[in-house]
Amino acid sequence: MKLGVVAALFQDRPLEAMLDHAAEMGLQAVELGTGAWPGSPHMNVDLLLSDEVALKAFAKAISDRGLIISGLSCHGNPIHPVKSIAVEYDAVYRKTVLLAEKLGVPVVNLFSGCPGDSEGARYPNWVTCAWPPDFADVLKWQWEEVVIPYWKEAGAFAAAHNVKLAFEMHPGFVVYNPETLLRLREAVGPVIGANFDPSPLYWQGIDPAAAIRALSGAIHHFHAKDTFIDPINTAVNGVLDTKGYGDLVNRSWTFRTVGYGHDQLAWRQMISALRLAGYDYVVSIEHEDPLASVEEGFSRAVSFLKDVLLTDPPPAMWWA
Repeated sequence: MKLGVVAALFQDRPLEAMLDHAAEMGLQAVELGTGAWPGSPHMNVDLLLSDEVALKAFAKAISDRGLIISGLSCHGNPIHPVKSIAVEYDAVYRKTVLLAEKLGVPVVNLFSGCPGDSEGARYPNWVTCAWPPDFADVLKWQWEEVVIPYWKEAGAFAAAHNVKLAFEMHPGFVVYNPETLLRLREAVGPVIGANFDPSPLYWQGIDPAAAIRALSGAIHHFHAKDTFIDPINTAVNGVLDTKGYGDLVNRSWTFRTVGYGHDQLAWRQMISALRLAGYDYVVSIEHEDPLASVEEGFSRAVSFLKDVLLTDPPPAMWWA
């Protein structure tokens, strides 16, 4: 396995300074944003798609430092109920797929998105329970009339350009756990897989190691981010928490740097589960810890994961 970073963490640095820092920290990969929620701080997508000289210079800046691009990221909502918003996210998605093909990047990381509850809706509606019956009707309409038709076409577009789609299973979107990820994969095909991030799974009560095994063969990318579950607040209010991310004392859970939500054993179990599931690609650090600075959180994650990752291929069983 290789160690990488979600480069949006260093959005205040120009491309080459960010790459230098990644290489100096002993990383082998970077994950680059192309628009939507991660933004595009390190590249001009339109320029790279239209100018071969600029594209080659961009690729060379990365390869000269011994790095690869693990994935391009465009986390938006291309099935947003407001058409003008959906069209903008869809355009970013398609440009990202085309750029990934040009750069030889095998994976685009993204969200599944979430539609509204009907044709006339203005806001996404994330359904999480089956009753009252209205919710089941909304969910059926979302999947059958919006989600599957859109991703069948968008998935075929990605496959035609030799790119896999890695969905982060994040609450607020129709794909938020292994069951919904596999439902979309079954409907669309193996171009669909997971950008496996344990942090939003932890606060849903999901065991990441078990989820990894359930997704064997369907994991296209991996994010290394942790979550702290506050036992006192959760005991009172459960895990469905709409308080702002800054209200740390009162929230039920908070995103943390790896090792500050769950111990080394939990992460070793995840890495071992990835091996069992056939994943031997990049573990990409995503740092969104409100208690740790960018540099401290990043450096702690690098140190922690270097001691956890399995980087050599497994041997033949010489003892058996």
